[in-house]
Formats: sequence, structure tokens, C-alpha cells
Amino acid sequence: FPMKDEDNNKESKKKGFYFKDYTESDITVNNKDTKLVKVSLNRITFLSFIFFSLILIFSIKIIYLSLSPDKNFFLENINQDFVKERRDIVDRNGIIIARNIGIYSAGIRPQLAKDKGKLLLNLRLILPELESNKIKNKLNHNKFFYLKRRLTEEEKTNLWLLGNKAIVFEKKKFRIYPQKNLFSHVLGQIDDNNIGISGIEKFFDQDLKNKELVNFSLDLTLDSNLQYLIRKELINAQADFNAVGSAALLMDVDNGEILSLVSLPDYDLNKRFSINEDIYTNKITKGVYELGSVFKTFTLAAALESNVINSNTMFKNLDKKIFCAGREISEHDELPQNLSAEQILIRSSNIGAIRIAQMVGIKKYKDFLNSLELFKKIDFDFEEIGTPLPFRWGKCKLATSSFGHGVTTTPLQLARAYAILGNGGYKIQPTILRKKLNPPEQKIQIISSETSDTINSILRKVVANKEGTANFANIKGYEVGGKTGSALKSSDGIYTKKKFNTFVSLFPTSRPKYVLLVILDEPKPAPHFVYEFSNGYKHKGEKRNTSGWNTVVVAGKIIEKIGPILAINNLQASNKF
Repeated sequence: FPMKDEDNNKESKKKGFYFKDYTESDITVNNKDTKLVKVSLNRITFLSFIFFSLILIFSIKIIYLSLSPDKNFFLENINQDFVKERRDIVDRNGIIIARNIGIYSAGIRPQLAKDKGKLLLNLRLILPELESNKIKNKLNHNKFFYLKRRLTEEEKTNLWLLGNKAIVFEKKKFRIYPQKNLFSHVLGQIDDNNIGISGIEKFFDQDLKNKELVNFSLDLTLDSNLQYLIRKELINAQADFNAVGSAALLMDVDNGEILSLVSLPDYDLNKRFSINEDIYTNKITKGVYELGSVFKTFTLAAALESNVINSNTMFKNLDKKIFCAGREISEHDELPQNLSAEQILIRSSNIGAIRIAQMVGIKKYKDFLNSLELFKKIDFDFEEIGTPLPFRWGKCKLATSSFGHGVTTTPLQLARAYAILGNGGYKIQPTILRKKLNPPEQKIQIISSETSDTINSILRKVVANKEGTANFANIKGYEVGGKTGSALKSSDGIYTKKKFNTFVSLFPTSRPKYVLLVILDEPKPAPHFVYEFSNGYKHKGEKRNTSGWNTVVVAGKIIEKIGPILAINNLQASNKF
């Protein structure tokens, strides 16, 4: 049997060598898996190549941009569709007070709205100030309409996130005024066609649209900080004295630069609407008024300049009242019968002012007032300028004009005249446009330095002396001088009981740098108001309604607030204070 065993062993060896346990189908499947593995590896390799290539490209781009600080590709790309059409307007400190920007408007195409009820509900949530009934009616009419023309960024984003095809966005250029009401009477407005229609926007319209200058701002002399503080005090004053309006002007007496010009009531420039009511008149430049006893300063200055009197000249036996053309002229208070020239101004005597004017004479007095250009239209930086009413000179007109009755001018012209008296007698031109690198103009002196010094000294006494009419403006450390004026308003040529009160001040009077004018339109007595005197005494229940009891109080508060800013911004002024 050994042969049989050998055969079995050989057969078993053959089976192990030829792998008879593998079939052809098994081999075919194995080949397919190998191919799939190869394809997967190729795809992964390709995707990895693409991925790393993108990383490389972005890395190179980032490195390139970081090494090129002068090129801001992002800003260039987003701004290429926004071309400036109007220059910025800035204040003297570079603060933007007017600028053109791109703002989105939103419109509705009702025919594209699938669910108008749902759309209306969403609109009410995003824009709750809109009137739902009006929007609903417009949706039902199936005609395109504007939902809102000036969207905030949040409103635009929320509307866009609705994903409603009926909402259409439109980008337009708009003029915005960041300070809203603060400079309304100065800046004015533009229309929807980018054309100035009032104020600075109109007067400098062509200059503001000059393509060669569009990247350079229009610089004004105004100071936003001073403007804010003065406006705030005027708002408080209107509440305290129940005035229908008010205004204030702060000007540099040496160069005529206007640092602040406020007229109330004002309005938000961003809410475009027509201003037709007289109450919104720019009282500083457009308003023409009888300004009362502030003219007595000119009367005394004319007499000093004519050398007919000096400040100590005595006027004896002054009448308590006189008649001119059948009309009575009297004093506002009980005054001594004998007063010196300076006391006539300090105590604001009507009869004394008439006596001084009569000594000067019609011709010299008329020429003096004309040299201050009080009665002709002033040349200024916007069109809203008032023209003083014409009148004929005569003996009665000489008498009444000596204390500011029967003659009119604008508060701007009054402030300029006081600035000339205060600065040594040199003529100035008020301006609201800041001039750069211009050589100083040759100054023209129209009033002597002696007259200027004397007037400054007396105006200081009007404020500082106990018998003066402007004690509430005697703010410690600021050497304030000034003159009050209380005038009755006329309607159709008939004087009413309504008042227009004025206080114009110069400070510091040792060498004036600033003129501040404050006016209150139709103030009322303020028996509830607590008056604080310099000695600490407090008084309540006052029923008088003259300038000394309202505009002077307001001016004092304004000077107290703005004085430190003026001192900081002007070291020379700081030394004087």
C-alpha cells in the first residue's frame, strides 16, 4: 500500500500549489476594487491640489495687500459707484456739519407680493412709525410706491432679510446734517436735485459743486461747541421768560469772524420741508427791528468823536418828559435831573440822550451812524439779509433815533457797529467763511482810538456799577461791558405792548476781543424766576420786563459757559481774562 500513500501526497501538493479554492469571479471582483481605490486616490489628490492652490493664492494676496498700505482695494471697489457731487461743510475745528452720502430708499411693487397681509405685518414691525392704513391702501392699488426714502442701516438690513421680491431698494446720494437743528439758519437746505435753496447751501452753491474742489471742505468760522452751549441757554431762556423766539451772535471784533449764530425756533435740516412761517426767520441777519436804547452808545460816541462833549460833561435840569410832533417822550424810571454824559449811558436816560444828540446836530449824527453802515443792506455770506427801513431826517427823528426809537437795523449790523467801537474804531466785515493763508487786509480806522477807549470804559460801568442797567452780566473774571435795549414792536405802523429786548456786550473791555449779542422776542415777566445777585442775594417775584431783567441774565449765563472755551482756544484772550 505504500504506492497509494505516495499518490495521495502528490495530489494534495498539487491542490495547494494551484489554489483551486479561488474562482474566476473572485479574481474579477478583486480587480474592480483595485480600480476604485485608484480612482478615489486620484480624486483626493486633485481636490487637495485645488485646496492648497487656493490657500496659496489667498496667502499671496494677503501678503501683497499687507505690503501695500497706500492701496485700499476694498474702499476703492465699494466707492467706485459713489462720486462726490457736493463738498463737505465743516466748522472751524474740522467737525463735519454737512456731507453727501449714499443712502438706500425702499419701494414696494405690490403686484409681486404673494401675501400682502404678511408683508404689511412685517413692515409694521420694522417701520412702526409708518401709517399702516396708508400702506395697506397703496398695496391694494397695485402701483409702485416709495416706502421710505432714507433708511437707516438697521432698517435696510431688516427689510432685505425679509427676502420679499416686492421690496425694491434704490441707492441715492443724500445731503445729511449730523448736528440736525444746530446750524439750520446758517446752512440752509438743498432740493432733491442737489441745488442749494437757502443759507450757505444756496449762497455758495456753485462753489460747493465745483468738481476741482469737491474733495476739499468748505470751512466755516463757526464753532460747534460754542454753538451748542449758546443754543442751549437760549432754549432755557425761552422757557424761563416765555419768549416766542430768541437769537444770539458771537463775533471776533478784530476780524469779523462769526463764532456762533443761533436763531430760535430752528428746525432739523434732515427733515426737508418748506419754511414759510415768519417765526422761523433768521432774526440775526434777516430780521429788521427797532432795537431801543442800544443806540444811546452811538449817540454818546458821536458826541465824543465830534468833540462837543467829554464823558464828564454835566447835563443839568433834565426834563422828565418832552413832546415831539405831539408825542410824549419820557424816562423808563425815575432818574436824577443832573447827569454826566457817561451817567446818561450808564443809567440809560432817554432825555439825556436827546440832549446829547441835539448838541451833535443832524448832519454830524447822521454821518456818524452812516459811517457804521447801520441803515444800508449789509454784504454778507448768504442771501437771507434784511434791509433797514428808510426814513427822513428831521428834529423829531434826531430826538427819537438818539435812543433807538423810529429807526431800524438788523442785529448783525448792530453787532458789527459795537465791534468797531470796541476794537479801536477799525472797520470790519462780518464773515462766516474761514479764509486761509490770506494776507491781512489794510485796516481802515473810522473812529478814533480815544473814543473807542472811552466807550469801552463806560460800557464796563453799565455792567459793573450798581446804578447800571446790566448788572446780571457782571460775570467775575471776564470784564464784561455792554448796553441794554428794550423796544416795543410795531404792527402796521402802530406800536403794541409786545417787546423786543436786546443786550449787546463786549469783553474783556480792557481790550475787547469778542462781541456777544442776545435778543429775546416778546419775552414776558418772570415772577417765578429766581434772580441771583453778585453779592449772593436772591430775588423772586420780579414783574418788570425790560432787557436788564431777561436778556442780560441770559448773556451772563452764556459768557459764563463759553468763556473757558474761548480762553483755551485763544491764549491771548486767556491772558486778558
